[in-house]
Amino acid sequence: MKAWSWDRYGPPEVLTLKDVDEPDIARDEVLVRVRAVSVNPYDWRHVGADPKLVRLSIGLRRPRPGLIPGADLAGVVERAGDDVTGLRPGDEVFGEVRLGSFAETVAVPQNRLAVKPARLTFEQAASVSMAAHTALQGLRDVGRLSAGQRVLVNGASGGIGTFAVQLAKTLGAEVTGVCSTRNIELVRSLGADDVVDYTREDFTERKGRYDLLMDIVGDRSLARLRRTLTSSGTLVIVGGIASPRGGLLGPAAQVVRGALASPFVSQRIVTVSWKPNSTDLRFLAELMDKKQIAPVIDRTYPFAEIPEALRYIARGHARGKVAITL
Repeated sequence: MKAWSWDRYGPPEVLTLKDVDEPDIARDEVLVRVRAVSVNPYDWRHVGADPKLVRLSIGLRRPRPGLIPGADLAGVVERAGDDVTGLRPGDEVFGEVRLGSFAETVAVPQNRLAVKPARLTFEQAASVSMAAHTALQGLRDVGRLSAGQRVLVNGASGGIGTFAVQLAKTLGAEVTGVCSTRNIELVRSLGADDVVDYTREDFTERKGRYDLLMDIVGDRSLARLRRTLTSSGTLVIVGGIASPRGGLLGPAAQVVRGALASPFVSQRIVTVSWKPNSTDLRFLAELMDKKQIAPVIDRTYPFAEIPEALRYIARGHARGKVAITL
């Protein structure tokens, strides 16, 4: 099969399209013929080892041989392991892996897949998993969002942000989104009750107070973020696409600062880390079937142009998700 791989860290150009062996599957895995994938900051950070902390999991000096990048995917089940239940060859599925989706086939644990909603294209379904999972787990699980609360999403027009706005509304919140001028109408169309144009207004200077702030961008200090919250409000730190490039910790630096400050302040400072699971995927599929949420796709690239797609999202201005079609 064809798959993208890399043998040194660097810009997307280090990726090479190679012929590799089709993966074997474990007893609890299925082999998926990939029809579409999407790209995430997670992907270009792994390719470039940016931050350097990434090297601890995939190779200190260079990526381990045979690694294939890519997390999100949608496709068709070709083969199922002996212990797999609920999925069979021919099923159209979507889900995620830690690494490996930038390939024509991929072995995926059954607990990281769900049946694709029939109304979604493969490109749309492949654009859901990591971004929507992060938004859902950040709001519902670690953020403990409840109906009637006031929520602010900093980075409302990106991949995670577009889902966060929709999910917060679905969960009954009053939602304010922060984005640039060109994305105001997009964020409003997703259900935001109010939109802040960050090119004209600093949301941390607002007099209103929010019960929950989901910070996806990471372009404000903890002190400034905290003053937008009520005294018992919750700050959910996602990572920070605006974090400095080339450092040791990258987005994790804000996470560390939050963990150190949390015991000494009245507000809750929590971090969301993506935890793939089929239960949440099925929940998201149900919401999409009911048309309560939908993926926003900025651009679609062919499989042969994955490096260009990574370059595009690394600039930090994609509206929603960027999909790849096979």
